[in-house]
Amino acid sequence: MTLLRRTNQQLPSFWDNFFSRDLMDWGSSNFSSTDTTLPAVNVKENEETFEIEVAAPGMTKSDFKVSLENNLLTISSEKREEKKQEEKGRFTRREFSYQSFQRSFSVPESLVEGDKISARYCDGILCITLPKKEEIKPKPAREISIQ
Repeated sequence: MTLLRRTNQQLPSFWDNFFSRDLMDWGSSNFSSTDTTLPAVNVKENEETFEIEVAAPGMTKSDFKVSLENNLLTISSEKREEKKQEEKGRFTRREFSYQSFQRSFSVPESLVEGDKISARYCDGILCITLPKKEEIKPKPAREISIQ
């Protein structure tokens, strides 16, 4: 009777990923050590601005911190909650909740007016607007006369 069947399988993909990636490179994955995911982020560009949208429903604008230091735009949030039910001075239920994240983006000084960056939070989305410098905005086409 065979209790264990041996096959020539490769290591599972989890282990391949674990050993092949840089352990300190968290910027390219949607992973958190607290078993939560980072908020989804959209980056848009139009003629006048770059926009970063962060999906963060259920939060308030005071939950966020947005900073620009050495051409690195950092968006972070930290939110703590505590719910408890007591009966006659004894806990019958107590729940703690702690959420935090941090996302950073490199902002080239040659493209963006750093002093004019603005942010607003509306309907669960944090929107950060990065105005482009005048030199890189598209210029209207003009006709050149031939002499």
